[in-house]
Amino acid sequence: MSEPARLALVVPTLREAQNIRAVLDRIRQSLDPLKFSYEIIVVDDNSHDGIDDIVQEIAATDPRVRILVRKGERGLGGAVLYGWKNTDAEMLGVIDADLQHPPELLPELWKAAESGADVVLASRYAPQGGLENWHPARHLLSRMMIWLTYPLQRPGIHVQDPMAGFFLVRRSCLKDIELHNRGFKILLEILVRGNVRSVREIPFTFGPRQAGTSKANLRVGLDYFALLYRLWRER
Repeated sequence: MSEPARLALVVPTLREAQNIRAVLDRIRQSLDPLKFSYEIIVVDDNSHDGIDDIVQEIAATDPRVRILVRKGERGLGGAVLYGWKNTDAEMLGVIDADLQHPPELLPELWKAAESGADVVLASRYAPQGGLENWHPARHLLSRMMIWLTYPLQRPGIHVQDPMAGFFLVRRSCLKDIELHNRGFKILLEILVRGNVRSVREIPFTFGPRQAGTSKANLRVGLDYFALLYRLWRER
């Protein structure tokens, strides 16, 4: 890259070879018109599904794209932090590779960050946001898990969707804090422990998974409750 990236967007993957080409194409199509420097870092948990070959093929013609493969490690939060540690960009971001997060929302997120917000998140629960084809029981469980975060959130930066997985954050917000690399709800820990002064929520409709394998399982749920426990103890 000819100049340091202003934004580093991490795409954590686990068996997402079917999605990755479309994801990278849509991200670049969304960001290119904004005319600023960025990089896309695919962090793969050693999927062995051919994703590294696909990303390297794209990277051969676009140096803004690269892949990091973690071996012997699994977990969304750890993958995101690993990607962030391998970039000098001031603005950091994350987006899922399953196309449930629409890359076309990136210009709006970037605009909000450029206007001064420390954290900008794509929110399912902000007014005009939504969930597509979710079973009522799953929706209720999600709302209950979010309700548990409300007492932890700081006054003035309270958000409706602290479990969002599609967001941008300034690197300065992470200064002098060590984020845990277990679990997948990294945004909640940033909001509670980070040096965050302002937050913007951009509504969107959470779509259906296009392909690949969901990372949600019992271990993920246990890690989430372990995070809540740690945050309560630190209060």
